[in-house]
Amino acid sequence: MGIEGRIRELISPSVEDLGYEVVRVLVSGRTRPTVQIMVERRDGTAITLEDCGAVSRAVSALLDVEDPIAGAYVLEVSSPGIDRPLIRRQDYERFAGFEARIEMAMPIAGQRRFKGRLLGLAGEEVRLAVGEAEVRLPLGEVRRAKLVLSDELFAAAKG
Repeated sequence: MGIEGRIRELISPSVEDLGYEVVRVLVSGRTRPTVQIMVERRDGTAITLEDCGAVSRAVSALLDVEDPIAGAYVLEVSSPGIDRPLIRRQDYERFAGFEARIEMAMPIAGQRRFKGRLLGLAGEEVRLAVGEAEVRLPLGEVRRAKLVLSDELFAAAKG
């Protein structure tokens, strides 16, 4: 488990106790690293600035005590946004029906980037409708995946 996994493991119980779920932990930069934590409300409502502040205070206290990152760092807490990344298995099921962009670590039939309507998961494969065809992509080989901004996605976000 890398630093991101250790931080996720450390903060998840407290974040969940506050009523949120950790979507992603990303550590970037070397001189003064940035720890980016994306959270969403467990009740499905939109994240507010106050929500981010509450999570930031809780996470900051945990990171100060446990000190998983040597030296100074910048902490950023945010929502995943409308065109959110697809990180967890449940994201692929939850957002089935919406358009997504997926980049693979290794080419599949000579192609690394795919764009189409997300159809969910079949075992360990992401199902994606590309034109009239269905493409199956190994979940473990997905480098990056995110929803594509669309009128349909905006309408769903307004809910």
